[in-house]
Amino acid sequence: MAVTAMLLIQLSNALSIGVISFIGPAGTAWLRMCFGAVFLLAIVRPKLGSIRAADVPMLLALGTVTGFMTMFFLFAVERIPLGTAVAIEFLGPLTVAALASKRRSALVWPMLALVGVVLLTEPWLGEIDLAGVGFALLAGLCWALYNVFTQLVGDRFSGISGLALTIPVAAVVTGFLGLPQVIGGDFTWLILLAAAGIALITPVTSFALEMLALRRMTHTAFGTLLAVEPAFGIVVGLIVLSQTPTLMQVVGIALVIAAGAAAQRGGARTPEPVPE
Repeated sequence: MAVTAMLLIQLSNALSIGVISFIGPAGTAWLRMCFGAVFLLAIVRPKLGSIRAADVPMLLALGTVTGFMTMFFLFAVERIPLGTAVAIEFLGPLTVAALASKRRSALVWPMLALVGVVLLTEPWLGEIDLAGVGFALLAGLCWALYNVFTQLVGDRFSGISGLALTIPVAAVVTGFLGLPQVIGGDFTWLILLAAAGIALITPVTSFALEMLALRRMTHTAFGTLLAVEPAFGIVVGLIVLSQTPTLMQVVGIALVIAAGAAAQRGGARTPEPVPE
């Protein structure tokens, strides 16, 4: 489920590049969240009566980091290649995986991944887009928090009902930046249909798979598995966007993947019981 989710997320990000050129990254993220909220509410029909007062902060937090994770990442891929953006973003969950590990030696792996990111961005060429890197780092911070809160919400609510409660929150919090870009952009009905189709991929299908996967895995195991996502980003970027990495960037991706794979071994967990 997690591997399928990763492939779908990178496919949706690549497909979003075309929409970004019409309504901007914030507008694209907002429309994806809006359609995702509509689809999930229609399919899942979560029971609002099952929400306890103690659940509200957790649901708001997950919705907020989900929305801004998507928005910051689309701001990044507008400026830097998809594979590079994913590798930089991956520093967030990798650091969480290392910190959650019982072995202090695991802290070396985020540093190794950082070396890989430096090779990916090739700052010695003087062509690094600092804004793009900064947005990817912000997306990585949100991604780390997203993994933590997704597991908590997944343990509390059965199935993907928690996702149906948090994506509407993501649509609201991203609307402040997204709606102005949509209104001021080159908006057409074809763009609306494209955003709806991408929303079915992410957040609906991919985030649902991630939530179900995180109910069965530890943060460290999931963070380790995510090590292959930068490679997926490179492959999807090459096939869909014709973004060919240099040899040095391939080495950087390899270091990021190796760091993620070595960060933790094992990681099965017993999910918390959820209400019927």
